[in-house]
Amino acid sequence: MKKIVTFGEIMLRLSTPNYQRFCQATNLNATFGGGEANVAVSLVNYGLNAEFISRLPMNEIAQACIMDLHKYGVSTENMKFGGERIGIYFLETGAVARPSKVIYDRAYSSISEIKPGMIDWEKVFENTQWFHWTGITPALSQSAADTVSEAIQAANRLGITVSTDLNFRKNLWKYGKKASEVMPDLVNGCDIILGNEEDADMVFGIKPKGVDVTKGYVEATAYQSVCTQMMTNFPRAKKVIVTLRGSISANHNSWSGILWDGKQLFKAPDYSITHIVDRVGGGDSFMGGLIYGLITYTGDDQKALNFAVAASCLKHTIHGDFNLATVGEVENLMNGDGSGRVLR
Repeated sequence: MKKIVTFGEIMLRLSTPNYQRFCQATNLNATFGGGEANVAVSLVNYGLNAEFISRLPMNEIAQACIMDLHKYGVSTENMKFGGERIGIYFLETGAVARPSKVIYDRAYSSISEIKPGMIDWEKVFENTQWFHWTGITPALSQSAADTVSEAIQAANRLGITVSTDLNFRKNLWKYGKKASEVMPDLVNGCDIILGNEEDADMVFGIKPKGVDVTKGYVEATAYQSVCTQMMTNFPRAKKVIVTLRGSISANHNSWSGILWDGKQLFKAPDYSITHIVDRVGGGDSFMGGLIYGLITYTGDDQKALNFAVAASCLKHTIHGDFNLATVGEVENLMNGDGSGRVLR
């Protein structure tokens, strides 16, 4: 089975328990997570072969991280080591009208100091069908952006499908470049582009008209113009996908997605997620489900999209960054079984 390779940063996640605020918590729950690693975990959980590439320090925390990835079946065969630290993020989970908060402590992480030439992409991409990256990695440093570019160029030469999640994080772009200066050249090499209601606007200045995500519902057809503009700007792209999240409260979101293939607009069913357990990693679980769907349901973009939305809907019920829902659970929800009845 050919593998899927993902590349980016994985961090130590320290989260407050039981919806506590940072100032209340006397202990923090420690797990690991990061956009591209989250995608890799989803894929192996669905039975595919996935490898995660990053750069980590040589210490016990990094070793615990690798052991965690191995527990879920993710390969780290080509992991690079060096630098002084693993990035950290602190999470305060919101409730009702109080939003969740994230504090990053990732400056000078090992991955931010990666440089082109450190990874032998020709070797990494042996027996590979798909390469995935996100807009988080090129936001870390110029050298990280250059390494992403190096990987995309190698994947393009080898005929490997390249996907990206735009994942704009304004607080990360601190090394003197704007996302709008760096991302276009990288996205030019992508076959599959995923974004949310803000990414296309904040990175490329492409926006839908009359959309307010705080009203609790996002109109899918408003984003068709976003998709068509993205394809015009990035002609290599074969599919542009937009996740549709309406925020009613911190615990209650509407959730769906659209896919544009250049000719037809596909729309997934709408889900009302009324009791969110953990929404961090929701977009990554969508991407993992989408890659699985496009590989498994070849030629059926509607089914692939439906799988991605259902998978990410289930992720909102699971603590931690990783989506641990099974294919059977996702397909049951796709088929209309959202009852949550006990399975005996």
